[in-house]
Amino acid sequence: MSKIEEKIEELVKDRVENIGYELYDVLYLKEGTSKILRIVIHNEKGISIDDCEKVNNEIKDIIDKADLIEEQYFLEVSSPGIERLLRKDWQLKKFIGEEVEIKLFKKDDTGKKSHIGNLINVLDDALEIETNENGKLKLDRKSISQVKTIYKE
Repeated sequence: MSKIEEKIEELVKDRVENIGYELYDVLYLKEGTSKILRIVIHNEKGISIDDCEKVNNEIKDIIDKADLIEEQYFLEVSSPGIERLLRKDWQLKKFIGEEVEIKLFKKDDTGKKSHIGNLINVLDDALEIETNENGKLKLDRKSISQVKTIYKE
């Protein structure tokens, strides 16, 4: 998580939670030529466009007033979606026992750059998964570029 993402999370977390949502993630990224500040919210009932608008209206002035981002950006509020990025320990731990896809920066000892399997453990320095192909794998966190859940019908 970048410093900007951390600071924005600190700024808006209480406000988002006070109006009935979970602050799932904050991402500050570049898409094409645009900078996007994406606030990801969750609610057990699901997230509608009205929910996104409600949260946007609650937090936009707080973010503007803090003036943490010098360049022009777009504020976007969204749901985590069906296949969720898992970037934080609490997110990973919530999905222990579930099927995930782990992408690596480069090929590992098995010759693969990604693995799909059940997440079985979240350690400080590694994630452990059980795959059909390679059995139990312990993947060093420094080698992991992305972890996401897998949607099954």
